[in-house]
Amino acid sequence: MAKKSPLSDAQWKEIEKRLLAGEGSRALSRVYGVPESTIRTRLSAHTAQVKKVANQVIEAEQNFYALPIAAQISAQTLINELRSISIHLAAAARYGAMTAHKLNGIANQQLEMIDETDLSPDSQSMETLRTVAALTEVANKSSQTGINLLNANKDMVKKDSEQDQTSKASTLDDKTKAAKLAGLLALAKAKAEHATAG
Repeated sequence: MAKKSPLSDAQWKEIEKRLLAGEGSRALSRVYGVPESTIRTRLSAHTAQVKKVANQVIEAEQNFYALPIAAQISAQTLINELRSISIHLAAAARYGAMTAHKLNGIANQQLEMIDETDLSPDSQSMETLRTVAALTEVANKSSQTGINLLNANKDMVKKDSEQDQTSKASTLDDKTKAAKLAGLLALAKAKAEHATAG
């Protein structure tokens, strides 16, 4: 069983803020009376991720403002559209998951009514079994949007990681740059919001 931390959640949040502000974990370990290794283990990965995302947002914003005004307008329009699509897809996934959960619950209740000793083709148990199969199929289809979004997110994280490792310079026209920057800015802001919320 893990040992309970002597620090409160509020103290850990304060340590995280101070790490993000540039203070060292060694100095903070002395101030809060916990081993430096405890601070590193608990906060270093999260703090590094927050800093990385913050730097991505800054870089994307700098690249955005380096575009001509017309390309900035195009990029901002695309950002707004991507954000709207993202919000609506997330809502669809949430409702789909809720529907799948409800339908699976109903199917599970129906299973309790099956008489396993009477599975003749015209029996009530077989009719109930067909109902359970139909409910399960609809539930699986309802959850598909959420599953696809989760898989797409995994693919995007993997692709983002690969791009970090093999960063290549390329020359793009202003419209292509605007579209790419819009996507990166939207992604970086979403990551930043998620990182600060987590």
